Amino acid sequence: MSFILACTDDAIKAAATSLIRGKLVAFPTETVYGLGADATNKDAITRIYRVKSRPIDHPLIVHISSIDFLNKWARDIPEFALKLAQTFWPGPMTLILPRTDLAKDFITGNQDNVGIRVPSNTDALRLLKEFESRGGLGVAAPSANRFGAVSPTTAIAVEIELANFLSKEDQILDGGFCSVGVESTIINCTQEKASILRPGAITMEMVEEILGTSLNLNTSNSNVSRIKAAGMLEYHYAPNAKIFLEGTPTIGDGFIALDSVTSPMGVVRLAAPKTNKEYAQVLYQAFRLADTKGLERVFVIPPTGAGIAVAINDRLRKSASTK
Repeated sequence: MSFILACTDDAIKAAATSLIRGKLVAFPTETVYGLGADATNKDAITRIYRVKSRPIDHPLIVHISSIDFLNKWARDIPEFALKLAQTFWPGPMTLILPRTDLAKDFITGNQDNVGIRVPSNTDALRLLKEFESRGGLGVAAPSANRFGAVSPTTAIAVEIELANFLSKEDQILDGGFCSVGVESTIINCTQEKASILRPGAITMEMVEEILGTSLNLNTSNSNVSRIKAAGMLEYHYAPNAKIFLEGTPTIGDGFIALDSVTSPMGVVRLAAPKTNKEYAQVLYQAFRLADTKGLERVFVIPPTGAGIAVAINDRLRKSASTK
């Protein structure tokens, strides 16, 4: 059976009802597709962890429709965090903040902090607003893939990845391709100074400009803050194929590089983005294509520079790491 439904008004209403009833709904955001559940429903959240095979100490991000819901989930919010929220929400940014009593251990991985974000994708916002109109307070939604695997950027990728683990009452909303293509920027706002735990489309340069100060980039769980957040393991975002960030591909290997780079003879060109922005959009699709083609090795020439290239290189480095 297919779980996929177009994002019609009726489908959005039905999906919101399903969330209220404790079912799972995969939905598009501007970053990647998320696997959503009522963030206050322990049984529904437990199913997310089971479907994804996600370790229970890895926290989830709570999605809300506007900054107006922030105080329900977070307390002691510093001024710089409010400034970031006012500037970049709705958008691909998650803030880590001290939690209120609403954010239970089953959401936060037993931490005293919670991750919150307001997505900018119109279908995601429609779903969240419909859910909230029925009494919902937030939707917990990690990426809609098995833990450690490539995040999905299309509804069909979600179905291929998770169909065998969903129940017949669960749904996948099809909102087309994700416009960003890599996960949200995660910013730790629990200390005196903000630090980026996971780079994304909201870049360090953008944040520094708003805050008027330099930032730290702490992308590993070994960092001194000891805060766990999504995507911070050294091995993550990986296809079945082995990813190489250096070396020369041979005949039959996959190859990903900017369009300006010529393909070596006999390789399988998986993506040829023209810009770094497009690189982020197509990266995970290229990884999935490699697995569809049964490739064993994929060689990647990473993008250079600042901005979104930092996020792309973070994902590439983690996908190329060994378990």
